[in-house]
Amino acid sequence: MKTHITKLLYIILLLITPAALSAQATKPTAGITGQLQNEQAKPMDYATVTLLRGKDSSVVKSTLTNDAGKYKFDNLIAGRYIIKATTVGYQSSYSPVLEIDNEVISAPVIKMQQSSRNLQGVTITAAKPLIERKLDRTVMNVENSVLAAGNNALEILERAPGVTIDKDDNITLKGKQGVTVMINDKLTYLSSAQLAALLRSTDGSTIQSIEVITNPSSKYDASGNSGIINIKLKKNKQSGTNGSLTTGAGYGKNFRDNTSLTFNHKTGNLNLFGTLTHGDITRENVLDINRTVVSGPTTRYFTQSTLMKKPVHYNNYRVGADYNTSAKNTLGFVVSGDYTNEVNNNTSRTNIGSQPMGIDSFQNTLSGIKQTYRNIAVNLNDKLVIDTTGQELSIDLDYSKFNNNSFANYDTYFFLPDGSTPRPTLFLRNQTPSTISIYTAKADYTYPLSKSLKLETGVKASSVKTDNDLRAEIEQGGVFVNDASRTNRFIYDEKVNAAYINLGQTFKKTTIQAGLRAENTTSTGNLITNSNVVHRSYLDFFPSVFINQTLSDKHELGINYSRRIDRPGYDNLNPFTYYLDQYTYEKGNPFLKPQYTNSFELAYTYNKTLNVTLGYSRTTDASVDVLYTDTVRKATFQTNENLQTRDNYNININTPYTITKWWTGNLNVDGFYQSFKSAALLGQMLNNGQFAFQGRATQTFILPGYKFELTANYQSAQSYSIFKMKSQYAIDAGVSHSFYQKKMNLKLAVSDIFNTRKSRVSTNYSDTQLNLVQKNETRIARITFTYNFGNSKIKARQHQTGAEDEKGRVKSGG
Repeated sequence: MKTHITKLLYIILLLITPAALSAQATKPTAGITGQLQNEQAKPMDYATVTLLRGKDSSVVKSTLTNDAGKYKFDNLIAGRYIIKATTVGYQSSYSPVLEIDNEVISAPVIKMQQSSRNLQGVTITAAKPLIERKLDRTVMNVENSVLAAGNNALEILERAPGVTIDKDDNITLKGKQGVTVMINDKLTYLSSAQLAALLRSTDGSTIQSIEVITNPSSKYDASGNSGIINIKLKKNKQSGTNGSLTTGAGYGKNFRDNTSLTFNHKTGNLNLFGTLTHGDITRENVLDINRTVVSGPTTRYFTQSTLMKKPVHYNNYRVGADYNTSAKNTLGFVVSGDYTNEVNNNTSRTNIGSQPMGIDSFQNTLSGIKQTYRNIAVNLNDKLVIDTTGQELSIDLDYSKFNNNSFANYDTYFFLPDGSTPRPTLFLRNQTPSTISIYTAKADYTYPLSKSLKLETGVKASSVKTDNDLRAEIEQGGVFVNDASRTNRFIYDEKVNAAYINLGQTFKKTTIQAGLRAENTTSTGNLITNSNVVHRSYLDFFPSVFINQTLSDKHELGINYSRRIDRPGYDNLNPFTYYLDQYTYEKGNPFLKPQYTNSFELAYTYNKTLNVTLGYSRTTDASVDVLYTDTVRKATFQTNENLQTRDNYNININTPYTITKWWTGNLNVDGFYQSFKSAALLGQMLNNGQFAFQGRATQTFILPGYKFELTANYQSAQSYSIFKMKSQYAIDAGVSHSFYQKKMNLKLAVSDIFNTRKSRVSTNYSDTQLNLVQKNETRIARITFTYNFGNSKIKARQHQTGAEDEKGRVKSGG
């Protein structure tokens, strides 16, 4: 390990040295910096700033302000200039004439006046669009969206550009699995099931935005072959004591309710903040599976129908504080966690026959699964602004503990067509305590080597330990005894040490960023009952390159490349068996290898509105879900295997548009072709591919005091691994009304109005033949009330922890 770390530091030193020498030889160039503010002296973020020549007002270049309302123009020729500022809902504003020589000057703050104009009784005010395209990411602004009212984070995430969520709550981006989910720039370290439970217990009212980053830089953890989804939670931006209270209720087939409180208190150098959420959700799903099992000369047909009802009760919290020890240093801590209880009540009937639709026998399985999640995460952070040039150092220390427990009872009753019972009832029960402990530490350093050259570097160390203990019992003679065939214990240890370096250079019309990340991984999986130990140790390098070229005022072109890794989720490595009934179950694969992906993207932007992206990626050792058929037991089970390659070609088109002053919209279309190849999967060659697309159109109507939104989604048929998935579509709508000086807001929304969203999956590969239809409770009407209280003056600091990647691989129930 010491040798690997020494190699990493040596690589960083080699990369930094020539950059530093180059910086010393670079002469400062002329430039202008400044800030936009509104009438209340608040920053104007994401406004358009245009640099005009003083002599003829011709356009030199344009940019957008950042979150703090600041902008910057570099590499200017000495002369006289004027700054023009524009944004929706505000009057155009100008700076005085600015004269520069070979220096960087600060322009006076430009104050922007709101332009509220009545058009047939309609008042137009500034608002962020629902979908925004930025240099390296696409942002969905949830905060003021009507459709976010009453929805949880998982339901909102399903509406993000290019994102789909399958029947098992696996998240895919542009047709690719392996998405890394972060919350406030921190890895969640959860498995897909645990992540789904966490997102379901996160109220939509607490979300500010969702960022989709399809090709992250080397600064981010290398995990996630299809990119990163970063969920930004609201943090009250005001001084004094203030916050918001949100409460809501919904009904589909079952009732649900949610309540959240966000608060902020700032006094002097101390800022306290927090969010508390509570909710009760009952979800109802229907799962139908038809299977054909061939065993020698015998063929059996299984027709299975399962009704799944899951009540969930959750309480989440997130509290923290920031303290300014000086004008340049801020210390902070954040404590977050969730306390969730859920019950799965499943009723399943399986008909078994020697002819299609025939019934030679059938069985009824009643299962009750009680699960508890007791999770906590603690973050300590320090940010030091070293000087006024932008030199900064930030440090994060994180600890997370996940305690999950599951109690399950499976009662299976066997019948012949005449109602007689050919064998006694089978009673099984499981207890599965599970703990996951995560420690991470990271440091990030930013150093501007010159006005146009910036260095970013950092290190990170993480340690993860999971302990899963399956205690299985079977009833014999009226007494439950240990079931040795299923009882097991699996312990997994993983340590990852990483270092990265990024160099960014800005020229007149070109921006280049190149980076390299190195990660050393050591892992041990120990299946204790069978004394089966799998040990791995490997060192990987992950380069990334980003080039952005401004062709003219209306045309921009960008190209980027990155290499990434997906380590198996902790649950996917766990070889335990989890039953739906004795003929249908799933289990992990302790021999699953990590997969690697090389991604390329070419992006074009017209007039900062129309965005077109072409992408290609190749994944080796691709990890996918597969189905095996046990012809002896007549059972079908799901697990994960590594394929040789997966290729993905994709195109994304995104554009906002304005039809009238009160009617705007956004169109997002993703088209992709992905192919899967493997020389020997389930005993035969796999070569499967298909073109597919998905589209989303959102319409927004602003009328006096009201805001209406209508969204239509369509997903075409597609292939994934050995599976075929049919098309699905849905339409959502919502309306909101603000009153009491805009301190109160009432929202009404209906998802999947026509109840059309369902999953239809089939496979006919090797000896596995299956058709599956799952209909979740998707048509839900919701009403949500929000009350904003307190005063508003100063922004509180936004901060992201360092443990987001590891958390994202832990499973949260749901």
